[in-house]
Amino acid sequence: MKSRLMMKLFIGSEAFFFLSLIVAYLYFWRSAHFTQEALHYLNVKLSGVYTALLLLSSGSLVLAENRQRKRAWRSAHFWLAITIVLGCIFIAGQAHEYLTLISEDLTLGSSEFGSGFFTLTGFHGLHVVAGLVLLAILLGLLLKGHLKKEDALRTAGMYWHFVDAVWLCVFTLIYVLPHYLSL
Repeated sequence: MKSRLMMKLFIGSEAFFFLSLIVAYLYFWRSAHFTQEALHYLNVKLSGVYTALLLLSSGSLVLAENRQRKRAWRSAHFWLAITIVLGCIFIAGQAHEYLTLISEDLTLGSSEFGSGFFTLTGFHGLHVVAGLVLLAILLGLLLKGHLKKEDALRTAGMYWHFVDAVWLCVFTLIYVLPHYLSL
């Protein structure tokens, strides 16, 4: 129970951190040409596929938690592994997008949009990687039979679902909103 309280407090602090990044992004959006640059550089359809996979990972994690609670260990292992794979695919997609953008001369220092984009998505990606490390450790413990209590996986799940929710906000702001504003 204490671990969940601590995770809630941690998530609260991270929510303020991401809110600050989002407000900064919106502030600079007003003075720069974010809409045109987003439409020029970003592939909303491909990023939408990776977003869907990340959101599916929240569903697979819920299944892992449910299977663990019912002591269906093999099924819990399977769904937790699926969660990790989906998260890794998301990170690989983000890495591919970064390499593509850098090859097109959009970098952290090339423009306000580049700075805002790489800062916001990069910090989110860092949080996904941290979540993947945590989930991989829990999978290892679960496979060895050391994770009989549900608390650890549920607590990690809180973090993972938060990271997914943040991405939904970031994706909507950076990828989707410019398309609506250009109509």
